[in-house]
Amino acid sequence: MKRHLISAADLSRDDALLILDTADELAKISERSIKKLPTLRGRTVVNLFFEDSTRTRISFEAAAKRLSADVINFSAKGSSVSKGESLKDTALTLEAMGADAVVIRHGASGAPHRLAGWVRGSVVNAGDGTHEHPTQALLDAFTMRRRLGPLDGRKVTIVGDVLHSRVARSNVLLLNTLGAEVTLVAPPTLLPVTVDSWPCEVSYDLDSVLPKSDVVMMLRVQRERMNAAFFPTEREYSRRYGLDRDRVAKMHDEAIVMHPGPMNRGMEIAAEVADSPRSTIVEQVANGVTTRMAVLYLLLGGADLGGEIQ
Repeated sequence: MKRHLISAADLSRDDALLILDTADELAKISERSIKKLPTLRGRTVVNLFFEDSTRTRISFEAAAKRLSADVINFSAKGSSVSKGESLKDTALTLEAMGADAVVIRHGASGAPHRLAGWVRGSVVNAGDGTHEHPTQALLDAFTMRRRLGPLDGRKVTIVGDVLHSRVARSNVLLLNTLGAEVTLVAPPTLLPVTVDSWPCEVSYDLDSVLPKSDVVMMLRVQRERMNAAFFPTEREYSRRYGLDRDRVAKMHDEAIVMHPGPMNRGMEIAAEVADSPRSTIVEQVANGVTTRMAVLYLLLGGADLGGEIQ
């Protein structure tokens, strides 16, 4: 594997399968009474978050601690960044602290890439602007594989606010690498202009795609990033692109429902669908810790896992 994880496009098929297979092994740790390995003892992982995040930050923190790494949580609010310190100055501070890995979430697309040029440690992109979120795509693929088996030939439908979604882009890239067939479903106003270059199909009709889908992933409508011009009303959006009980009835029996969270219940997904046996939403959160353990483990050069997990 490369030294950084900036984009899902950085991962070859072998890289991606190595992470997923390693996560499978590490999942055994979560079944133990003591959920810890000594693998990264003496290593320092810095969580550098310029945007609010609950699940992703806690997930990375739990992952690093389960591998016995020292964790420093750096929130941009209340730090020198809020006084005008630049990303480069912050990077130099982290470098002076001897960070072995920096997990960064930033509002600007490309920030993790810039950071990787300034620090000697590994950089993991935990979400940059509307660009990418590769570990979310990995945990989603891990969840799909646990429910459905190998992803070659599987049909994955991603629905909703693709334009503002870093999760959608990373999922399209990774799932294509893993051999799945991805279809994006959204109103034309919520698709990026570059979508023609993505390795996926595009549809505007959710009902026609559902019967063929093995996975239906609903995206959060990111109200904070948009104004009302993207669709007429929330009710109209929900009517055309929301996943409710009637739409779920069109899916085949083994098909699963996913959501990267946080959800707008009642808008893009009905509460009864989110809480149904088809839903993997709670599993995705749990699998996030395991998958991020695998990423940190492999980036920071963990030894062979075989002797540590019995």
